Amino acid sequence: MSPSAGGLVVFLLSVQVIQSQDGWRVNYDQTDICAAKGSTVEISCDITHPYGIYYSDIKDRFWLTKEKYGEPVDLRTDSEYSGRVTYAYSSDWKSCYLTITDVRESDSAKYKLRFMTNRPRKKYTGSPGVTLSVTGFQVQVRRSDSTWLELTCHSSCVLSDRAEYVWSKNGENIKRGSSLSVSSGSTDRYYCYLRGSYSQRSPAVYGPQRPSVSVSPSAGMLEGDSVTLTCSADANPAVSYTWYKEDGTSDPRLLSEEPQLVFSSIQSSDSGNYSCTAENQLGRKTSDFISINVKYGPQRPSVSVSPSAEMLEGGSVNLTCSADANPAANYTWYKEHEDSPRASGQIFTINDFTAEHSGNYYCEAQNEMGRSNSTLRLITSSGASPWPITTAVFALTSAIFLVIIMILAVLMIRKKSPQSSRPAERLENNAQIPPAEPCYATASFSRNQEDLLLYSNVSPARPPRRKEEVEEVLYSRVNFESSGAASERRCEGAVDDSSALYSTVSKAPRE
Repeated sequence: MSPSAGGLVVFLLSVQVIQSQDGWRVNYDQTDICAAKGSTVEISCDITHPYGIYYSDIKDRFWLTKEKYGEPVDLRTDSEYSGRVTYAYSSDWKSCYLTITDVRESDSAKYKLRFMTNRPRKKYTGSPGVTLSVTGFQVQVRRSDSTWLELTCHSSCVLSDRAEYVWSKNGENIKRGSSLSVSSGSTDRYYCYLRGSYSQRSPAVYGPQRPSVSVSPSAGMLEGDSVTLTCSADANPAVSYTWYKEDGTSDPRLLSEEPQLVFSSIQSSDSGNYSCTAENQLGRKTSDFISINVKYGPQRPSVSVSPSAEMLEGGSVNLTCSADANPAANYTWYKEHEDSPRASGQIFTINDFTAEHSGNYYCEAQNEMGRSNSTLRLITSSGASPWPITTAVFALTSAIFLVIIMILAVLMIRKKSPQSSRPAERLENNAQIPPAEPCYATASFSRNQEDLLLYSNVSPARPPRRKEEVEEVLYSRVNFESSGAASERRCEGAVDDSSALYSTVSKAPRE
């Protein structure tokens, strides 16, 4: 019997086995057969019957692999083999054949020949039978260079020289032969199979599709939780995975080379964008970034003061509160020993700062995860509002300059005072004026001596001088200088003046 055109297997063993049972003998040509999925398998044997039994007494022969309700099941009636099984016998009934087309991995079993005669209780099964092992095709991938890959159709069974391979790309036949060259990084799907057995083709080989990332738990993550990120990609052969975290540079930071990235106790510092890469011999793909957002309560707030912590009355001060938190914190300002808040918001402004505003203030940062606060002490300094620095420097410089001028003026006056005081000294000696310490005085002289009147709050010590003496006086300037506590006394209506008091004397013309 000629084999079918499906590509027959080459039998690995050719051991002749004869089993005898009451004179019955079955000689199986092979006891173990390896077949590739989709191929055609033929099992053959020779039959010897016992003495007294003629071939005319054999009413049926069939092949079986299993029993049902204690009775052997004819393969021709088994639905799993429907349309795929054929029996054949030689003309002398001494040879038998079983042909199975388009074998499947489920066909792997032990096959036996069963005899049925017209004699009572004369039924025989040829043991031990033939063991059939069906294996599928696999596509082996080998890199030939940096841009090309070589695919080879492989089976663990040795096929006959008549076996013909067919290659399919995305379901379309493209080539015949045992190998195929494809470009690296291809995402197309490639199959191989034996001609005429497309349904039993090999599993497809292809590069990874874009990986997907799942997060568990999928709900909001809290600091300290256990979190697992899982990367998966459809590919064959199997892929290897690599995890990365984006850190603001062009090259993300490598974290792990496992399918899962596990955080046993996730922290706020673990927040960020993550991606995974799937790679096999045919290509490499990277997932989209997935954002990890770890929630946590506010850390201890920091408080800043502008322009300074010690304020002058009448000034303005801004208090700013800041706390690291996720989600963002809300801020409330309090003054110590007060129940009601002073303000809300990150910045608290106090205008027209006074002593009443001095004291301890604290801001409270709060979100759904918790709250925290920080204290600040404000102190006010009495005095006018602070001048700008440039104005203060200018004022101080001017004051120093004026003091220097006044000192120089006093020194110059003192230097000139001995000469200017001599006429006054002569006048004082001649007039013998008692020490009455007057505030000021004015003297006038008329043309006639008898009309002479002197208005003064200073009483003369002696009678007026003679006419000749009067005519000799040209003028006199009298200096009154206050000294000590006695000089502080003032006359009624006098003008407060610490400078010199001058008296002018006019000379009357001679007759």
